[in-house]
Amino acid sequence: MNLEQAIKAQDLEEVKKILTENPACIDEKTEEQIPLCLYAAKAGSFPIVKYIVEYSRASMNTVDEQNRTILHYAAMSGDAERNRYLVERVGMDITAGDRNLVTPYQTAWENGHRELLSYYEKRVGTPYEEMYHNPIRRGMFPDPSIVRVGGDYYMVNSSFIFFPCIPVSHSRDLIHWEIIGHAITNPEWARLDELEGGRGYWAPDISYDDGTFYITATYRLNDTGTVYRRQIVVSSDRPEGPYSEPVFIDEDGIDPSIFHEDGRHYMLLNRGARILELSADCKRQISEASLLYYGSQKRAPEGPHLLKKDGFYYLFLAEGGTGPGHRITVARSRSLMGNYEPCPYNPIMRQTDEKAGLQRCGHGKPVCTEDGKWYMVYLCGRTIGKGYTILGRETALDPITWTADGWPIVNDLKGPSVLQKPPVKVSLAAKPGIAPLADGLTAGEQAGEGRLFANGLPKDFVTPRPPERDAIRFRNGNLVLQASPYPLSSVKARNILVRRQSAFCFLAEAEFIAPALSEGQEAGITCYYDENTWVCFFLSRNRESYFLQVREHVGKEDRDHSIVTLADPAGSRILLGVETHYLRRRFYYAVAGENTKTVETLPDVYYLCDEGISMGKRFTGAMVGMYGYAGGEPLLTEVANFRYQET
Repeated sequence: MNLEQAIKAQDLEEVKKILTENPACIDEKTEEQIPLCLYAAKAGSFPIVKYIVEYSRASMNTVDEQNRTILHYAAMSGDAERNRYLVERVGMDITAGDRNLVTPYQTAWENGHRELLSYYEKRVGTPYEEMYHNPIRRGMFPDPSIVRVGGDYYMVNSSFIFFPCIPVSHSRDLIHWEIIGHAITNPEWARLDELEGGRGYWAPDISYDDGTFYITATYRLNDTGTVYRRQIVVSSDRPEGPYSEPVFIDEDGIDPSIFHEDGRHYMLLNRGARILELSADCKRQISEASLLYYGSQKRAPEGPHLLKKDGFYYLFLAEGGTGPGHRITVARSRSLMGNYEPCPYNPIMRQTDEKAGLQRCGHGKPVCTEDGKWYMVYLCGRTIGKGYTILGRETALDPITWTADGWPIVNDLKGPSVLQKPPVKVSLAAKPGIAPLADGLTAGEQAGEGRLFANGLPKDFVTPRPPERDAIRFRNGNLVLQASPYPLSSVKARNILVRRQSAFCFLAEAEFIAPALSEGQEAGITCYYDENTWVCFFLSRNRESYFLQVREHVGKEDRDHSIVTLADPAGSRILLGVETHYLRRRFYYAVAGENTKTVETLPDVYYLCDEGISMGKRFTGAMVGMYGYAGGEPLLTEVANFRYQET
């Protein structure tokens, strides 16, 4: 009998004998590659688990290939006694997430282990159904900035070259968010037409002072000419807007924020944290910029935010670059202009576990609730495959506590959390433990019911750069999209209508009223990152017939896949869909209500993310939506419905 067999037979004496004779065998794995110490927590008896913990050479830091701990496996067993022992005596974490962000608490809930759930609830202090799950903003919502006004919270995030620019989201509980407007909605004010993907509007900040909301951001130009970065400021008396025409502050740097104090207004921006004073209306720079502090780690210090509390000015910075070394640090001073003392606990937020599901955590801003609790919103990225953050950088939320010596630390310095108690008592409308799935859609629309475009365009749809005038309109509840004369690979392509991919697994379907096409024209759906990397699935025609085809564009290369020929479908309904499972994309279609048929399956669309290829500025995230290519002749594409459903 080997050790695995002894564990399975729950034979403690045999386990002792085997481990005495061969202590190293505790480090072996089952055929399914489960380390035996973890396997014992699921399949063995409690005495065997206790013996392995206290007498074997097993490490309690051991994890499986999915980063599951011994407590994950104990939760699978449902045995409250061994879970109590591992939590209270070994110190294992009930809310620790694996690579897929599944926690022991979630495992117990999904398996209906009532006694164990009762114990977990007592330890955590909150039922699983009321916990929230990071990230709270899923899909491309990077560089969060937040402000509270009364009982309402408002957040802005980077939008890069997507239009409308800089989404403004609202929440009453810090967990459930809805896009209510944008900082720039006038195409003539956007100034995005010639900008390459990944440029545009970076790292916005939202603030509030004396009845006015202010949004500032970096306007990042192409690397031509002599000016690469300018700062913009807009304002409104309503958080949803409309906001004023952007004014420019021509101070080089990135990641501006505005700090208001006693009727005066200051802009901060990198490198490090530099400060300059703005005019009373925040439209002009009235002092030279001066350096307050260069940071704790001193690599890529950016994203400065100031907070005044208890006589101190607290200066928060993002450092370490936007990759795995990203972090948040803080320094403080008794006076605005310094000197600033670095926090002895820095970094106050950083992911140190290379196997964890949440990575590249940093760039945060604190907020205080009405009842005096403190939280930090910050960016993070969920990785799949070879470290691909295909959803882009997302927004997470964790509690801030203040030390006895007056320093803020995030999540007790444990790094990003997966599962947390909610800031306020709310009745969650989403699946327990999961953040809301889709912005701007009703529950029926999320389930594929109803007509998505019956009331116009949902606020979570955007276009790369502003669309052409009247290119997106509605007729009898259908979307009418004017096809662009330029292909998806051109920065001149317009009217590409997309929404953020918010999950690794989803269905997206568009039901077209098939147009009469000229040779070479296209109407279809796209999985889009930028003009350099995308996939499209389209209806087209050549001299002989109509056909369906999938095309990949990676860098400067087009990869055309096999053709499915169709009888002339003009005027009939044709469904084009994509089923996504992590990096796999399956494209299918159905004509006039027939059963769906697969056209092509792509096993690995690794290039739809920041890390996929090295070309240009890659800071955004995967999108999905509709497009048309007109070539030299006009083309209108009519879409009866679009469905996005997480699976």
